[in-house]
Amino acid sequence: MKAKSQTLDAAACARQALEWIEKPSLSFEESTLLNQDTLQSFKEYVNPAFLEYRKSVTTSGDYGAVEWRASSLNTLLDTRGNEYIDCLGGFGIFNVGHRNPAVISAVEHQLAKQPLHSQELLDPLRGMLAKTLCALAPGSLKYSFFSNSGTESVEAALKLAKAYQSTRGKYTFIAAHGAFHGKTLGALSATAKAAFRRPFMPLLPGFHHVPFGDIEAMRERVFRCNNRGEGVAAIVLEPIQGEGGVNIPPDDYLRAVRQLCDEVGALLILDEVQTGMGRTGRMFACEHAGIQPDILCLAKALGGGVMPIGATIATEEVFSVMFDNPFLHTTTFGGNPLACAAALAAINYLLEHDLPRQAMVQGQFLLDGLKSLAARYPDIIVEARGKGLLIGLAFVNNEMGYRFAQEMFRRQVLVAGTLNNATTIRIEPPLTITLELCQQVLSTAGEVVETLRKPVQATTVNAALPTG
Repeated sequence: MKAKSQTLDAAACARQALEWIEKPSLSFEESTLLNQDTLQSFKEYVNPAFLEYRKSVTTSGDYGAVEWRASSLNTLLDTRGNEYIDCLGGFGIFNVGHRNPAVISAVEHQLAKQPLHSQELLDPLRGMLAKTLCALAPGSLKYSFFSNSGTESVEAALKLAKAYQSTRGKYTFIAAHGAFHGKTLGALSATAKAAFRRPFMPLLPGFHHVPFGDIEAMRERVFRCNNRGEGVAAIVLEPIQGEGGVNIPPDDYLRAVRQLCDEVGALLILDEVQTGMGRTGRMFACEHAGIQPDILCLAKALGGGVMPIGATIATEEVFSVMFDNPFLHTTTFGGNPLACAAALAAINYLLEHDLPRQAMVQGQFLLDGLKSLAARYPDIIVEARGKGLLIGLAFVNNEMGYRFAQEMFRRQVLVAGTLNNATTIRIEPPLTITLELCQQVLSTAGEVVETLRKPVQATTVNAALPTG
C-alpha cells in the first residue's frame, strides 16, 4: 500500500485553497499552477479514474480543462479563459442557470442571519418551503421531508413506503430496467445497472426489475409477486429515464401504472430528481400524464444550482406513519436554512419567468434540429429523443458518442454521456438557454457530425464513456 505523504501540512493546504477561492481572476502562470495542482490532487487524493473518465474535456490529451467560474446563466469559463455553452446543466442541477442572482441573493441574506439551524428551535424556512412545495406539487401531495441529495430523497421514499406498507404485509418493490435512483444501499437496490450493483451484493431483498414502458410486463410481475405472497409495497419509476439514455415511455404508460397501483394497493413512487422543476416542459414530468404519485422525489435543480437539497413529498395518508415519531427518519443537514432559501428562490424564479414553458419551446427547437441531423446522418446517429430540455442523442456505438462529446468540447459546447447508456449523449442545458444559443449548439453539432465521418486520427484517445 502506498504510504501517505508525510510532508503534507493541513493548514498550508487549506491556506492555499483559500487563496485560490479569494482570487477574482488568474494570470497565465497562476492558471497553469492551479491546473497542475488540480490534476495532481485528483490523481493522489480523489480518484485517478476521474482523469480517465474526463478525457472528452481536453484539447490536447493533458486533461487540462479545469472549471473556474460561471460567466453567465448559460456559460462557464475554464482557468484559461475559454467560455463554454453549458448543454449539460450539471446533469439537471442548473435549471435556473449558473449563479442565478435571485438565488445567490436569497442565500447571501440567509447566510447573514443563520447558516444552519440549532436543531431544537423551529426553523421557519423549512416550514415555508414545505408549504410552497405543497402548493406546487400535483394532487394531494402535502408533507415534505428534506435531505441533501437525490439519492437521499429516494432512500427516504423507500423507507416511507416500507413503514406504511409493513402493517399491510407488503414488502416488495418493483423498478425498471435502465433505472437510476442513486447509489446508497436502498436506492442502489432500485437502480438497475449491474456494474454499480455487483460490488455491493447482496443488496436489499425484495426488489424486482421489469422492462421500462411495458405495462404488461409490469402487471405480470405485480400479480406474480402477489400470488407468491410477496405483496407489492410500491412501484418506483422515473417518468423519463435520464441516466438510462433519456428513455421516454408510451404516452399511456404512467396512467396505466397509476391504475395498477390503485388496483392492488401499491404505492407509486416517482423519482423526479432529474425530470422535476420544469425540465420537461411542465413543473413535474408526471403532469404530462395527468397523474400524481403517492410519493414524489426531488433534488438537483431544487437547490437553484447553488445549494444541495432533496425533498420527499408524500400524501398525508402515507406520511402519517411519521406522525407518532418524527425522529423515525432524520438527517442533520436536511432542510437547512441556506438550502431552503435557495430552493424558495429557485421555485419563485421558475414561476416568475415561466421557465417550464421556455423549456418546452427551446427544447422543441433543439429536438427538431437534432432530429433533422439524425435523418441526414443515419450511419452515425440512431435517434434524437426527448421532452422539454431533457434530450438524448443516440449514436451507433460508444466510440462515436465519445468522439461527438469530445469534438463538441473542442468547439466549446459541453455535453456528456449517460451513466446507464453509453451510446447516448445527453443534452440538458439550463432552462434559461436562449434560442440564439440553441441555434449555435445546433450549428456546432452539424459541424461535428460531419467530422465524425472522417477516419479517427492516431492521436484520438479511446472512448471514456462508461460502458452500457
